[in-house]
Amino acid sequence: MNITLNKKQAIAIGAIAAAGIVLSILILGTGKSGAPLVPAVKAEAHAEKKDEHGHEEVEGRLELTAAQSRAAGVVIATAAPGRIKTTVALPGEIRFNEDRTAHVVPRLAGVVEAVQADLGQLVKKGQVLAVIASTELSEQRSELLSAQRRLSLARSTYEREEKLWREKISAEQDYLQAQQAWREAEIAVQNAQQKLSALGASGAAKGPLNRYEIRAPFDGMVLEKHITLGEAVKEDANIFVISDLSTVWAEIAVPAKDLATVRMGGKAEVKASAFDASAQGTITYVGALLGEQTRTAKARISLQNPDMAWRPGLFVTVEVVSGEADAPVTVHSTAIQTVEDKPVVFVQVKDGYQATPVVLGRSDGTLTHIKQGLAAGTPYAAQGSFVLKSELGKDSAGHEH
Repeated sequence: MNITLNKKQAIAIGAIAAAGIVLSILILGTGKSGAPLVPAVKAEAHAEKKDEHGHEEVEGRLELTAAQSRAAGVVIATAAPGRIKTTVALPGEIRFNEDRTAHVVPRLAGVVEAVQADLGQLVKKGQVLAVIASTELSEQRSELLSAQRRLSLARSTYEREEKLWREKISAEQDYLQAQQAWREAEIAVQNAQQKLSALGASGAAKGPLNRYEIRAPFDGMVLEKHITLGEAVKEDANIFVISDLSTVWAEIAVPAKDLATVRMGGKAEVKASAFDASAQGTITYVGALLGEQTRTAKARISLQNPDMAWRPGLFVTVEVVSGEADAPVTVHSTAIQTVEDKPVVFVQVKDGYQATPVVLGRSDGTLTHIKQGLAAGTPYAAQGSFVLKSELGKDSAGHEH
């Protein structure tokens, strides 16, 4: 069958045939040269990972000058061997120092005439807290005054009889009787004075004989107050509770497995749960018995509290050192950051820092053992590493765009 082509169709067919010949030549030529197209694309992509100066970028690298590092608060330290402490953390609570807490009682029944201390007030030793009127105190002071006057009379009689006896005027028996009466009067005065002293009252009272001043037993804070003006109080009424808060106790519950670690005289660190504060203390008591329900023993740590920061009722965590071990490579715990869910340390390199992945070991909160990724003697950012992490994140976000 004969097919007649017009001029336009012939030109189109010729163009298609020519294009096919050219494409075949290109394919055959490329295969002989041994340079595949895919590696060429990869090389181009790799070439694009350069900074604005044409330098190839290294992943995790952060360029900073010395001045910029100082401005960021970066402090350089050197990875070195160290001693890691192993601690046991136990929950606890701040309590009053019961050895310095007093329940103030009147020791005499009476009627309240004045109240001079309020809740939360800091008082000094010997400061008057309240004044009551007591008939019993009035009788005791009257007895002392009578005994003192009898003593004065007995002393005068003794001195006169002694003089007469020495002058051979009176008999020795009169002299000895006067001496005996004087000694008995002295005993009566001492007895009356000791009665008043046991009540916390003095004999030389100014004003009414029934005025009884209740005083603070030591420096402290008024924690409880159960007394009002005009109230009749009994001798055993608990009218004030005063505690010296310059020292407090941190009480903890120690499981049986940790009793070998928590020992009297040991050192412990107490950390507040509500705010950032810690203090060193000494274990002053470990209970010998386990609770029937809790199966734990009570222990306490004595803490100095000069600023009244450790308030009774505050929940704390007590860390007791259970052991120590040497580590060949350690860094400050503040140097460790997390980048892409991996722990890293910013190692100081030329013109900046390199985020170096590491494998962590034990830590005591101050030092951390580095198992892998860092050698002893390597300089690193001990402080300011969080700022470096932030700057590294900014650089990564900039390159993505």
